[in-house]
Amino acid sequence: MSAWNRWKLLAAYLRGQDSVSALPVEYIVETTAKCNIYCPMCPRETHPQPKEDMDEAVFRKLVDESAGTAEHMMLIGLGEPLLDPRIFDRIHYCAEHGISALISTNGTLLDEKAAARLLDSPLSHITLSFDGYSKETFEFYRKGAKFERVRGNFLRFCRMKHERGSKLQITVQMVRMDGNRHEEEAFRRFWQSVPGVDLIRVKDDETNLLAGPAAARTGARRCHYLWRGAMYVKHNGDVYPCCQSYMLDGAPVGSILRQSLPEIFNGEPMRRMRRLHAEGRAGEIGICAKCCTAIPHPVLAAGSLLLHGRAVRALLPLVERWSRRVFGGRLLDRPVRGSRQPLVQLGPAPGTAAEDTVRTQARPEP
Repeated sequence: MSAWNRWKLLAAYLRGQDSVSALPVEYIVETTAKCNIYCPMCPRETHPQPKEDMDEAVFRKLVDESAGTAEHMMLIGLGEPLLDPRIFDRIHYCAEHGISALISTNGTLLDEKAAARLLDSPLSHITLSFDGYSKETFEFYRKGAKFERVRGNFLRFCRMKHERGSKLQITVQMVRMDGNRHEEEAFRRFWQSVPGVDLIRVKDDETNLLAGPAAARTGARRCHYLWRGAMYVKHNGDVYPCCQSYMLDGAPVGSILRQSLPEIFNGEPMRRMRRLHAEGRAGEIGICAKCCTAIPHPVLAAGSLLLHGRAVRALLPLVERWSRRVFGGRLLDRPVRGSRQPLVQLGPAPGTAAEDTVRTQARPEP
């Protein structure tokens, strides 16, 4: 059923159909809105979140209705998954319904006990978020997190996975920003040497908070997220068309509390967005006009529907690097950023112990 569902999504995407007789293959599910650190590039800083978890009835309804068509559920939103007291039960519930569960963690709570529980669970994939190679850079972007503790937690987790021979896929990820891009190669070299790491991903920042607002796109490609997913489900049951829509002040397209998934996915708000994208008029949609997420070439978008979600996630970091290095980014349509002002910051120069140096980072104009 999963493969047939993907074929129907692919046909609807290629034809630009606004009505789809299928359901998304991926969901981003915010099982908790709680977080324990401050990150200046995180939408939590412009969209304050309540200290609440997703009600179990909401979560189970979503899983029950998507079973058979959903391939992945990313149990992550604007919160830290390990703050959700039910996170391990939710991972098991997804597996019982044939859905691969994924999480992303800031690592502050990934102690030895939590690491063992995750490795004992049917979790399919975990992203270890580590936005920098050096202590200075990491703690600038992850305020409230200690470099040594988080790196130690991640190294122990990778070692435990390797020693157990676990099939859990581990991605170590850095979000590329102006203040850490100079550490990209050192970051890659370090984590490539760690047994247990399966993928290393350095992705572009997809928020407007530090890099400035998007000004324009280079083309008029239709966004495959509107057909494929991932749909974004907030902790309160509100459903948004994609992972960017909430932080761009978009309105929900439905609520899992009051509607079924087919009703939401083929409701008028979703159909209108698909129509405008298919007609090359995506700029008329407020959230799409402001979106900073790369839109892939239709060939890549089609590939993401032909292949199972596991293969797509494994290939994504390679495709991103390949597109940037071989095709100059043309396979991934990224918007042009707004202008920025430099932020001068004092810190130790790389390779020195006593000297101070001025390091320039970028921040948006006030």
